[in-house]
Amino acid sequence: MIDLYTWTTPNGHKIHIALEEMGLEYTAHPINIGKGDQFGEEFLKISPNNKIPAMVDQDGPNGKPYALFESGAMLIYLAEKTGRLLPTDTVKRNDVMQWLMFQMASVGPMLGQAHHFNKYAPEKIEYAVKRYESEANRIYGVMDRRLADFKFLAGNDYSIADIATWPWLRSAETQGVNIDDYPNVRRWFEMIGDRENVKKGLQVLADHHTDLSQDKDALENMFGSKQYEKR
Repeated sequence: MIDLYTWTTPNGHKIHIALEEMGLEYTAHPINIGKGDQFGEEFLKISPNNKIPAMVDQDGPNGKPYALFESGAMLIYLAEKTGRLLPTDTVKRNDVMQWLMFQMASVGPMLGQAHHFNKYAPEKIEYAVKRYESEANRIYGVMDRRLADFKFLAGNDYSIADIATWPWLRSAETQGVNIDDYPNVRRWFEMIGDRENVKKGLQVLADHHTDLSQDKDALENMFGSKQYEKR
């Protein structure tokens, strides 16, 4: 059994979807990032960077509980635990790892910043908006060129690289992107969105989801000085 500490964000949805795809039993524990649950002492023991998701595999290595944070590391761990969605062939495995790192280093940070400056920033900063919308469109272009030649990001097999990336593209419009400008990305996005386990993953904690963009306390907990208090 896996205890998953999570919220309804792209990084949370990565792990929800992966657990559904891999058929693992898990319990989702809500960490309401708007209310500041991520700063709780018990959560910080599992996730020292105070970010969701994090998890404890109660049947970890050597049969002992094992805690993990960082969604990319969690995906690799789960894939290795189940032998699914990460090939053992050296070339294919490294293809997956490259595109997983692309998501962690580029897709998440850059699309997240575009989303932030368009939706959450308290003032409109034209330089920041242009900077991150341009980078978002560049990243969509990278994926579109790749998906012109392959069914999935890492080749012709569905993998944790696709699972990691897909949730971030659900907010294309807020990122300043018209997904219709990237037909190969759109084809890939719709194909993955039709998977039953992806649909199930999106329903995890769906009843907890609220729009926090007008909640001053939530914005302080997510983006304000609360983040920088000494712990």
